[in-house]
Amino acid sequence: SRDWSSDVCSSDLGIPLRDHFCHLFTHGILHLLGFDHIEDDEAEYMEEFEINILKRLNIKNPYGED
Repeated sequence: SRDWSSDVCSSDLGIPLRDHFCHLFTHGILHLLGFDHIEDDEAEYMEEFEINILKRLNIKNPYGED
């Protein structure tokens, strides 16, 4: 899983601000729902869940593995 530090902005990553916001929002909501990414298997499951949600919003995979 990728380390998304808070000092990285969407323009540095070449990601539209809306897409980056939706990714961070989705990621945060999943944490509030109890998802975690401490263990590798948990990280894979959470990332897959995020990718599927973002796909429904027409947002590319933020982990760059399309």
